[in-house]
Amino acid sequence: MSRIEIVFEALQRQQRRALIPFITAGDPDSEATVPLMHALVEGGADIIELGVPFSDPMADGPTIQRASERALAKGMSLRKVFNIVAAFRKTNAETPVVLMGYANPIEAMGVGEFVGLAVEVGVDGVLVVDYPPEECREFSAALRAAGLDPIFLLAPTSAPERFDEVAAAGSGYIYYVSLKGVTGSAAMDLTEVAARIPKIRERVGLPVGVGFGIRDAQTAASVAEVADAVVIGSRIIEEIESSPPDQAVTRVRQFVRGVREAMDGVKGGTA
Repeated sequence: MSRIEIVFEALQRQQRRALIPFITAGDPDSEATVPLMHALVEGGADIIELGVPFSDPMADGPTIQRASERALAKGMSLRKVFNIVAAFRKTNAETPVVLMGYANPIEAMGVGEFVGLAVEVGVDGVLVVDYPPEECREFSAALRAAGLDPIFLLAPTSAPERFDEVAAAGSGYIYYVSLKGVTGSAAMDLTEVAARIPKIRERVGLPVGVGFGIRDAQTAASVAEVADAVVIGSRIIEEIESSPPDQAVTRVRQFVRGVREAMDGVKGGTA
């Protein structure tokens, strides 16, 4: 059983939802990333999505694009992202870490080396935005053979056939994109989200995390009433972006704690 599965099983027993915050590796600099990861956990994160910065993203809104640009300008690379995970693992062996990014850096490194390094440093899952399930069967199989969870996106426009493809290729959890657009671009339609999630659970058989458009603790709590996990990224990046360097860790911890407390006010069964 993977660390991600362990987290969701434990939360299900507790009738709690998973909080999955996102930050970009190397933003505002490489030295700050590990302390920020620990701050996320201290604030109540159950799983961390760690963004691999990329120069030409297709799903990231302007906030996360700026974070990637800052990280790349300071020399962040996929290999250095692995170094960050290894450093985090020196003092945290429990919290799952999911790498979220794009195919180009992985293909430049080579799938075999990527998977090997991911296992070596303690990565738990991989979400590649531009790897749809029907085009990455070998990559997904390589991850699963190594004990890693391939995580896929579903969107409001996804057809039932795509649900089946994700069910066959994915594990860990599903990332449901709550709106048509890029990260941080609009407010979500909670009614639509609530209607879609049971259909995804029934067809895919995995916990469903909802992201894109979650800006505050109140929205996170509303999403937690219908989803198994809440994914929040752009709003955390804004907190980092607007903080003096010596206050970013504290402000991120406080923000995440507020989201966690709001979500913990929601009780009920999960998938």
